[in-house]
Amino acid sequence: MNIITKISVGVSAALVLTACGKAEPKKAVMTDPSTPVSAAQMPKNGPASHTAYFISNDRANLGKVFLTRTATGITAAIEIEGLSPGEHGMHFHVKGDCSDKAFKNSGGHINPMNKQHGLKNEDGPDNADLPNLVVDADGTSKQTVSNKRLSFYGEGARPALFDSDGSALVIHANADDQVSQPIGGAGARVACAVIKQ
Repeated sequence: MNIITKISVGVSAALVLTACGKAEPKKAVMTDPSTPVSAAQMPKNGPASHTAYFISNDRANLGKVFLTRTATGITAAIEIEGLSPGEHGMHFHVKGDCSDKAFKNSGGHINPMNKQHGLKNEDGPDNADLPNLVVDADGTSKQTVSNKRLSFYGEGARPALFDSDGSALVIHANADDQVSQPIGGAGARVACAVIKQ
């Protein structure tokens, strides 16, 4: 067998192996960012639930929030004690850092589209906005709220709680009027929970 014949046989064998052994690559599934993802389309890069723990300004443990991702956003089931009775504003903040006494290290609201603050604001709400937390006379509260403008990992092109620096759920001293800027008159930050994996 001469050299040309050997090369021809080798090339033919390689072409046969390539044709028989190589599967077509899978095509990426694209979703319309305006359409909420279904449960089947959710990314598998992390858990579907997460528990974070609230601390007070003096570092006392106050309770917890159980976060769950859904096909249309997130839910937050809050169990907390040690707060003053009445309504308290609460919002998701951009950084998972509750290390300073005033909780300012958690930054501002998650609001990449620069929406106006407030669930009752016609130019809002921003991604971070939530209903007020209602605290009973004994200083405790159990309340579940939902948010369709956030996600765990960026599902549906919604901002992610679990991005590179995490996020925080912050509770304020006063009620949020859900209209005025920048935080509805909610006042000082009195409880903070770091949301990081």
